[in-house]
Formats: sequence, C-alpha cells, structure tokens
Amino acid sequence: MSELKPLSADAVPAALAKAEHYRLLNEPEEAESICIDILEVDPEHQRALINLLLARTDQFDEGSPTLLKQAREVLPRLRREFDRAYYGGLICERQAKSLLRRRGRRSGFVAYEWFQYALEQYQLAIDHGGSRPAEVGDTTLRWNTCVRMIERHPHCAPAPEERAELGLE
Repeated sequence: MSELKPLSADAVPAALAKAEHYRLLNEPEEAESICIDILEVDPEHQRALINLLLARTDQFDEGSPTLLKQAREVLPRLRREFDRAYYGGLICERQAKSLLRRRGRRSGFVAYEWFQYALEQYQLAIDHGGSRPAEVGDTTLRWNTCVRMIERHPHCAPAPEERAELGLE
C-alpha cells in the first residue's frame, strides 16, 4: 500500500482554500481528506477543524453512522464555547434534515428530536455569543430554519406516547 505524503506548513493556506472549494463543489470526501492533512501539520487549526466537521456533516445522507460520531469528535477541539455550541447545533440540524430525506417509518419522530437538540445547542451559542452580534445573528437564522423545518414537515413531530401507539387512549 502507498504511504501518505505530509503537507508542508507553507501549503496550509492554499490547502484550506481548496478544502473550502471542494465543499462548495459538493465533494466532501476530498475536503475531509485535505483537512486531515492540514491537521497533521497544525492539529489545532480552527478553520481546518470546522471545515472537517462540515465536510463530515455534508456526507450524512450516505447513512454512515460513523460520520455522525466523527463529526461530533471534532467539537471538543474547538476552542470557543460559542463554536462548540453552534457547530454542535449544526451537526444535530444536518442529522435531522438527513433523516427527513430518508423518510423511514419513524424518521419524522427521530428528526424532531434531533431538531430539538439543535435548538438547545443554538440557544447555548446565542448565550455565549453576546459580544458578537453577527454570530448571534447567524445562530438566530439557524434556529429559525429548524423551527420552520419542523412546521413544514407534518411528520416531523414528537413521538406519540407509547400508550397512544398501542391504542390505549
């Protein structure tokens, strides 16, 4: 098997631009690979960590349960509480949307729970982003998107009580 080649520190800025470009081209696996190479050079590079997390969430529709776990593993490496909450919410929101697209028997109920987790995280981000109005604004937009997604999809609702499912009401 071939060995990986290390990226030079001088190549990091251009590599990061390429990772962002590949995400825009809907090629998240390429973006993920580039971010991993950047993080080999600079393990704490915040933009590379965020792009890695986003590239992994871009792949949620593939249905791999490891991608959710891998995306969540990036969160503790983010320095700012705001970023941990905001991107934690984004992971939950993207998981919910992915579940809605799958349209499984209980996907609406599970998606609803993921949207609720997203809203909790976004509220934490709003609470921690008070000195940065633009970030609070972005978080507010994400919050509103989640609320509208729940409203737009009638099957995206809390799971009925077990008693109701059994016809005991």
